[in-house]
Amino acid sequence: MKGLTVVSIYMKKCTLDDLYELQDISRETFYETFKDQNSEENMKAYLDKAFHLGELQKELSNESSEFFFVYVDHQLAGYLKVNVDDAQSENMDDDSFEIERIYIKNGYQGHGLGKYLLNQAIEMTLERHKTKVWLGVWEENDHAIQVYKRIGFVQTGAHTFYMGDEEQTDFIIEKSLDRN
Repeated sequence: MKGLTVVSIYMKKCTLDDLYELQDISRETFYETFKDQNSEENMKAYLDKAFHLGELQKELSNESSEFFFVYVDHQLAGYLKVNVDDAQSENMDDDSFEIERIYIKNGYQGHGLGKYLLNQAIEMTLERHKTKVWLGVWEENDHAIQVYKRIGFVQTGAHTFYMGDEEQTDFIIEKSLDRN
């Protein structure tokens, strides 16, 4: 995308018909983003578990979760996954809205797509009359942490997860929203 003029950016809600494409982009973007910080064995174990077709099908079928592909000039560039109610990956109150994934292909990073998807998620939060938006961000992802802090997110907790056999930590960050 560098040096190209973007004509259009748009989102499309994913359905079960998008299952295989969702699996492909999930595996591709996660691998591109985290391969340099993790062993090949741990990456493979995580990708096979987190993005197994059965797992993605279950997530797509959950009425409290939504996936949205983002396209740049009709090319799939990434996706957004959001959760409410019991689909949230942490126990949160009824006023909370989770951004579980903002995944952007490497070739489309640095062009505002992450900000675009974040803003879309905040709009969804307000449309659903929620007062807090939150997400987990890997403790080693300093760039993302600084971006979120600049726009008003604050750390409220942490949780651990396994990348293969390695325990890692995500910071839980949230932002309170004004309903007006």
